[in-house]
Amino acid sequence: MIKSILRAAMTTTAVAMIGVGSLGLAATTVSAEQTVTVGGAPMYPSKNIVENAVNSKDHTTLVAAVKAADLVDTLMSDGPFTVFAPVNDAFAALPDGTVETLLKPENKGQLTKVLTYHVVPGKLSGADLMAKVKAMGGYHNLKTASGDVITAKVQGGELWIFDENGGAAKVTIADVNQSNGVIHVVNKVLLPK
Repeated sequence: MIKSILRAAMTTTAVAMIGVGSLGLAATTVSAEQTVTVGGAPMYPSKNIVENAVNSKDHTTLVAAVKAADLVDTLMSDGPFTVFAPVNDAFAALPDGTVETLLKPENKGQLTKVLTYHVVPGKLSGADLMAKVKAMGGYHNLKTASGDVITAKVQGGELWIFDENGGAAKVTIADVNQSNGVIHVVNKVLLPK
């Protein structure tokens, strides 16, 4: 009886996948996890920050920088971390040659400082950040892993992160949960003083 039920379920799944394939659509694996798509890839809450980030086409520069700064093991550890993850276009908007210069081995210290400036110890959801901003009268300072400060503000109902130089990054995708924290995708690179 159990074998026949399993066989029927497998046949139904195969037929459904064939039907999807014949429509020119990609068949996807159904997962019990609630994923968020970032850079064309699902981000799985059961995976850590690095395991997810390497699949995002929008974060190839960030991933290369994390590798160059030897931060992979740190961002794969238990954390938890809140990461404000700049997209490739954010890095491309920096002055010409900045990314290439930061990726040179002799600039590893500076690269590490820039990257850890985007990391806050602990797990803070978008709702957590907005509540803290409201409770603090319009802004909330966050101490980053680099030891510097970034500031969360809400403008026009959207969450923004400001660096110490007045640069502003808009959170474009919030609450990308990870096994060791949360990622908030941002549209600019934050720079410490």
